Amino acid sequence: MLKINLKSLKIEAQKEIEKAEDLKDLDRIFKKYLGKNGKITQVFSSLKDLNEKERAEVGKEANRVKVFLEKKIKEKSPSSVRLSSKGKKEWFDVTIPGKKPSLGHLHPLTLVRKKVEEIFQAMGFSVIEGPEVENEYYNFDALNIPKDHPARDFWDTFYLKNGFLLRTHTSPVQIRYMEKNNPPLRIIIPGRIFRHEATDASHEVNFYQVEGLMVGKKITAANFKAIIQEFFLRFFEKPVKIRLRPSFFPFTEPSFEVDISCLACQGKGCSVCSRTGWLELIGAGMVHPNVLKAGGINPKNWQGFAFGMGMDRLAMMKYKIDDVRLLYSGDLRFLQQF
Repeated sequence: MLKINLKSLKIEAQKEIEKAEDLKDLDRIFKKYLGKNGKITQVFSSLKDLNEKERAEVGKEANRVKVFLEKKIKEKSPSSVRLSSKGKKEWFDVTIPGKKPSLGHLHPLTLVRKKVEEIFQAMGFSVIEGPEVENEYYNFDALNIPKDHPARDFWDTFYLKNGFLLRTHTSPVQIRYMEKNNPPLRIIIPGRIFRHEATDASHEVNFYQVEGLMVGKKITAANFKAIIQEFFLRFFEKPVKIRLRPSFFPFTEPSFEVDISCLACQGKGCSVCSRTGWLELIGAGMVHPNVLKAGGINPKNWQGFAFGMGMDRLAMMKYKIDDVRLLYSGDLRFLQQF
């Protein structure tokens, strides 16, 4: 009886295989006859109920049918089956290599950060990181900005509970580093910062900054200018026109801002540089004695410079991006250009 059933199953399965039109049909046929609960599989499961002679005969025949069906399915798959699309059927060789998948792209800010770190490390600076959630002491007080100082109005701060806040600059890491390390010092601090301000083509509430600090016996503003000029030359891979303007920062004295000729418009004036032809990139100056004291360094014996530079603006200048908000848009059409 089982032999007759095997013969019928063989004929039935063969007809179905011949009529198969796509891989889905073949998969269904395989499961129907050879799957875990398939008809041929059930025959093998029933062998335990037969006597020794029948078990040998039926088992041998079932194995022949199994091998036969596996061969037929293999011959039908994969290049000889049809794939259907929108009701139309066409022949398609699925063994043909597929299209090469597109690779991901590094974000322009990631590219800029890697380049910045590479350049400063080549000039002997160490790369240091610190917490994005800070307290008022490190973000303000230790940087010569006491609670009643009007300079606190310069930063629109995101305050959190229990006296914490989102850091408004990477300068707090200067203090943390000076507390644990003796001069001479030469570090940069890249990282994300936050300011509660209106967004436009050149401002965002969340952006990236790289802080720099160099402390030694005879460090002067001339050292800063030389290092920054060398940095711009290596970063933009061409000479860049810069200017230093007197300014005020409570943590440096004297203080100055560094502008570069806008590379987006070649100094002609555009939305990036507010039509001035110049773009402010760096706030800098000689480290205030009170800041050195807060870091545990005697200002009578040591001096140095510090600077803060926006990596978003560096990216805008290097890649000719005219709106900083594009960096945070998540638009793949924009990111695939890098």
